[in-house]
Amino acid sequence: MQSSNSGDVTYDDPWYDALASGWGESADAGVPPPRREQSTAAAADVYLEVQRSAAFQEVRSRYRRFVVPAVVVFLAWYVTYVVAATTAPELMARPVAGAVNLGMLAGLGQFLTTFLLAWAYARHARLRRDRAALQLRWDAQELARGRGGAA
Repeated sequence: MQSSNSGDVTYDDPWYDALASGWGESADAGVPPPRREQSTAAAADVYLEVQRSAAFQEVRSRYRRFVVPAVVVFLAWYVTYVVAATTAPELMARPVAGAVNLGMLAGLGQFLTTFLLAWAYARHARLRRDRAALQLRWDAQELARGRGGAA
């Protein structure tokens, strides 16, 4: 809608003034935040210290002890399935029960092992890593606060 003033155009659209780049941005959205080199450096030092700590190494070790064997076993199972499906079609076509053959069971087994692996990973993380990782995160934040850094 146009107003009666010469050259002034006003709109009755409530979204006309809305920011195109996002919701809730402040008026100074284009202004860069103040520089905090010292606190960033302090936080970087804290995180390097945490990374070198025995607690962090233990969390990473627990992670690797589960993930590496699980990935190797799962990839071996998957490659075996693909190789058997391409090189031994008569084996995969062997009937098991009615119209269900060995290839169908192996294919469904791929889905089953994927879900089992996801469940096992979540269980392992909950029982063996989550508490230690949360404690490590808390310690890192306390160190950063003590040194004046932002974590």
